[in-house]
Amino acid sequence: MKRIEVKLNLGAVAPLLDVMKVAADDLEPALAIEASVPSQDTEFAASWRAELLDGQRSDLALMLGMFDVDFFATGVLALDPTNAEPILRACTAIRLRLRVVHLQGLDDEQLETGSMTLESLSELQSRAFAAYAFLATLQELIVQHLDPSSSD
Repeated sequence: MKRIEVKLNLGAVAPLLDVMKVAADDLEPALAIEASVPSQDTEFAASWRAELLDGQRSDLALMLGMFDVDFFATGVLALDPTNAEPILRACTAIRLRLRVVHLQGLDDEQLETGSMTLESLSELQSRAFAAYAFLATLQELIVQHLDPSSSD
C-alpha cells in the first residue's frame, strides 16, 4: 500500500491546529455546505442530512485525530489510501468554514494565490489564512501522491 509521510514544523503547525479545531467545532451542528435535498419528503431529507453530518463529523475526527501525541513527538503525518479521502473532505469542510467566518473579505484569487498583503489582515485572519493554505497544501499532496484514479 502506498504511503506518504509528511514532516511538519511543530512550531508552525501548532497555532494552525487551534484555528482548525475551532472551525471543526463550529461545524459540529452544521454541514460545511447546506445540501440541496432532491426530494420533497421531509423524513428522507432529515435522514439524508443526518447521514451527511455524521460523515462530516467522522472525517473531521479522523483528520484532527492525526494530530495526536505521536504527531507532537515526531512531527510526522502519515497519509495512505485508507485515510486520504476522509482527510480531503475534512480539509474542504474546514477551509469552507474558515472562508465563511474569517476570510469572507478576500476573493477567490487572493485566497488561492495569497496575493493579498498579509499586513492588511488581522492576527486572527492571518492565522485563518495560514490554516487555509496549510490545508490546501495537504490536499494537494494527497491528490498528487495518493489519487486512486492515477496509475503508478
